Amino acid sequence: MNSTASSTRLTFTDRLRIWFKWFLDPTAAFLTRLGLTPNTMTLLGLAGNLIGAYFVARGQIVTGGLFMLIATPFDALDGAMARLRGEADEWGAFVDSVTDRYSELLILGGLVIYFSQAGDSLSAVATFAAAAGTVLVSYVKARAESVGFEAKIGFLTRVERYLVLAPLLVLNQPVIAIWIIAIFANFTALQRIYYVRVQAHARRRSRS
Repeated sequence: MNSTASSTRLTFTDRLRIWFKWFLDPTAAFLTRLGLTPNTMTLLGLAGNLIGAYFVARGQIVTGGLFMLIATPFDALDGAMARLRGEADEWGAFVDSVTDRYSELLILGGLVIYFSQAGDSLSAVATFAAAAGTVLVSYVKARAESVGFEAKIGFLTRVERYLVLAPLLVLNQPVIAIWIIAIFANFTALQRIYYVRVQAHARRRSRS
């Protein structure tokens, strides 16, 4: 597989950053002038999702969804702010990625508590499957890159998961959201595993 071609492939997340650059850059510049830092925005996003998870666990699904809906886009702003400040580096990207995982898992953890307390064991199990898929999507990509492969593909990456989960929580449809993520996050992980397998076989053939 042509690694150059695959590395230049734009993901949905990449396209969103391009499409909304007109909004992200001026907003990031304004927040920077206020004295906020990229790390501050990252932590605000995490805090917002923590509060959202609290409300979700209490059964206040719409309120929790609103907090998630507002807090998660801070992830795009912290990256834009880092670029404008000339502070974009590997450590910032690492912290941002780890914080993203915590934010998602907090909301899913809140849903596990909510479903368990409501006696809906099937939805609680589906939420666990959604959480597993969410982690595996990121892990497969990170592990692939650590051994020289590329796995920046997939049907339901973080942005798509956000666009499923946050709006459906606001609409008070957590069960629908969870099943979509449980199925398609794991499908995305399998997509990436297969993609790495194809690259590994191509590399093996090129060596023989």
